[in-house]
Amino acid sequence: MQALMRQKLRLCNSNFKSLFRLSSSYLHSSSSSPSPLNSQPFLPSASAHSTATNSFTAPWLTIQRRGIKVAASDIRVGNIIGKQDRIFEVLKVDHSHEGRGKATIKVELRDIGQGNKVTQRLGTDEDIERIYVHEKTFMYMCTDQDGTVVLMDPDTFDQIEVSKDLFGKNCLYIQDEMKVKVQFYDDKPLSASVPKRVICTVKEVIAATPRNKKVVLDNGPTIEVPPHIVAGDAILVNTEDDCYIERAKA
Repeated sequence: MQALMRQKLRLCNSNFKSLFRLSSSYLHSSSSSPSPLNSQPFLPSASAHSTATNSFTAPWLTIQRRGIKVAASDIRVGNIIGKQDRIFEVLKVDHSHEGRGKATIKVELRDIGQGNKVTQRLGTDEDIERIYVHEKTFMYMCTDQDGTVVLMDPDTFDQIEVSKDLFGKNCLYIQDEMKVKVQFYDDKPLSASVPKRVICTVKEVIAATPRNKKVVLDNGPTIEVPPHIVAGDAILVNTEDDCYIERAKA
């Protein structure tokens, strides 16, 4: 039995050595006379590398420079649109229909480049270019005396400064360490937003009826609440329309 095992072992070693010599011979011949395919290795161009890098590290760069046509009736507050070679943020949208005429939409816009506000009337079926932007979440740190808001990237801890005006009326709802969102176009901040639901405290009651009360919140806005709400209560407020939602849960 042992003699048979030694014979099999010698046979395996012999086969292995033959295979090794064959592989070495093939590699030597390949290196001495390279094939046409191997002689010209593929090297991506710098532009191709740049495009690929941008697509993977910042995919919104490919999208945000191209708008799509949408009907004016589909425009919503907060949308970014392109019109007459300018970029605008939609601040307010009012639908109206006068007599037998076509339905129209009155929109209040903020010129991103110049900062001024304009009001325009659009037909509901008018084509509008909607521009898609990159949105990123930041943590609120503080507001300087000149109205500059300091935000921190929760991932990198880098800080950026934006104007309080980017938040519009909702700057009143900003709270310490609140997570806010900033919309960018070409690395420039266009607008900023707070969460849709925010907890506020009732500062005082200024009017009351059997059906509701009018109260002032600790951050400034005046809203209507149910009769059972009293000063000192914490309530949940919809920041889009400044409406009471419910009493905040403890």
